[in-house]
Amino acid sequence: MNLNQVTLPVTNMNEAVEFYQLLGFTLIVDTPHYARFECPEGSSSFSLSLETDAFNNGATIYFEHEDLEAWVAELTDKGVCFTQMPTLERYLWKEAVLHDPSGNQIKLYWAGENRLNPPWRVN
Repeated sequence: MNLNQVTLPVTNMNEAVEFYQLLGFTLIVDTPHYARFECPEGSSSFSLSLETDAFNNGATIYFEHEDLEAWVAELTDKGVCFTQMPTLERYLWKEAVLHDPSGNQIKLYWAGENRLNPPWRVN
């Protein structure tokens, strides 16, 4: 089994598409109500769905990058605002936190070996 994608709700499709392209994702489907992106590495994708009703999305989407600090610095130079700069968390992942224009929480992170094999992994 493999995870296909995650779909995020957005309030303004054009603004959201521009934001995710700024982060470095490749747009592969573009309609007025739906967009899909390919991640720069691997075979993962994610999508956006235009929502006309109010929503409160409690999910967090994570994007992994080995050179997290350089990626965050590059994005900061492009005007992306972070609510948390790269910080080593107690669960051994280094994370930076930001929100897309629709308020969806995003974490850019690097966990290395600890992503799938933390010291407390169940065997």
